[in-house]
Amino acid sequence: MKANTRLWTAQTVLAALFLFAGVTKLIMPTAALEAQGHMSGAFLKFIGVCEALGAIGLIVPGLTRIRIELTPLAAAGLVIIMTGAVVTSIIQGAGAASAFPAVVGVLAFYVARGRWPRVVETVHVHRPATALRRAA
Repeated sequence: MKANTRLWTAQTVLAALFLFAGVTKLIMPTAALEAQGHMSGAFLKFIGVCEALGAIGLIVPGLTRIRIELTPLAAAGLVIIMTGAVVTSIIQGAGAASAFPAVVGVLAFYVARGRWPRVVETVHVHRPATALRRAA
């Protein structure tokens, strides 16, 4: 299997997972979120927005070929969210439950790292001709 195919597979799985988790947090009542997550409802709603936007950022730039440098940034943001989920699970005493967000975080890191070199190759700095003449 080619690296691009593996990356797209990982991006699709992550996007489905984070879109589901994010939308669930957004439609769930705040009181239920607070009881379930042991954190403020507003913060959990914010995490839901970040997860949903991260899911969109994993897929849409690659499909449209517009602003493809956002894909590794979205994946890196999701790595940060999953790091927080692992730490929170461990602090709350659910050590075994931290394995799932850890695996998801590693998968998001794989996407961020896999898409990063491609961005460096395709993003070009545009310099106007006058700036080039002044530099010479």
